[in-house]
Amino acid sequence: MSDCVFCMVANGEIPATIVFENETVIAFEDIAPQAPAHTLIIPRVHYAHVGDDVPDDVLLALMKAVPEVAAAKGVTESGYRVIMNTGRDGGQTVNHLHLHVIGGRRMAESMVTFTEGT
Repeated sequence: MSDCVFCMVANGEIPATIVFENETVIAFEDIAPQAPAHTLIIPRVHYAHVGDDVPDDVLLALMKAVPEVAAAKGVTESGYRVIMNTGRDGGQTVNHLHLHVIGGRRMAESMVTFTEGT
């Protein structure tokens, strides 16, 4: 998609601090980090979200990149959180499939408060 900011990052049209990359995925620093380590992992090919008929090999490549990113960011031993937001209600703000790898500090027990019946 020509107007997708993450596609532009993947194509090298927008500069980013690259943490990890291979032929299928690219990982780069989030521009609004929520923790000392906050890296996004995206497929190079555009998929809007995880329900967008994403091929198995792309999903596998995303997940296999997680420990690589954690190691590069130095959070393997201390721990990290992996998040995938999907859709507006799920908190997705860029409509390009992506994972957040967040660490470098103790995470809250829960990021979301649920109310019974919702």
